[in-house]
Amino acid sequence: MSTAFTLRAAEPRDLDDLVRLIAALADYEKLTHLLEVTPEKLHPQLFGERPAAEALVAELDDGREGRRVVGFALFFTNFSTFLCKPGLYLEDLFVLPGQRGLGIGKALLQRLGALAVERGCGRFEWSVLDWNEPAIRFYEAMGASVLPDWRICRVTGDALQRIARRD
Repeated sequence: MSTAFTLRAAEPRDLDDLVRLIAALADYEKLTHLLEVTPEKLHPQLFGERPAAEALVAELDDGREGRRVVGFALFFTNFSTFLCKPGLYLEDLFVLPGQRGLGIGKALLQRLGALAVERGCGRFEWSVLDWNEPAIRFYEAMGASVLPDWRICRVTGDALQRIARRD
């Protein structure tokens, strides 16, 4: 049996699928306690007046269930002061476990790399959890360097409110 997939820009009709896949990603990463996404919250972030991010979806047509969304990549533009160029930052890439090994993740990364080149970006980057060895091996096989000297700093929730105070 052959399986064919296509990649395309996400559309508003994909919101339920995107939320389903984001929830599956959170479950995989054991981060469901952080999950607040809903289709209503995601819509303005992807399709509103000033979208904060973009997404690609991977649709699979296996001939039995018709076309269904089985993977996604959510990304946004950032900026490198050293390169003085925009960059493309991949926030999340996820393919359902049952559809891994079909080349979907690789195709999503390649499409984003091409998009970064088309947009004149100086770099394309993302983060990976240190325990996610399969993802690290996959990214390195695609040509990515895992930077050992950099650590992510994050401020959220109450800490974000505190840092925002002008005391």
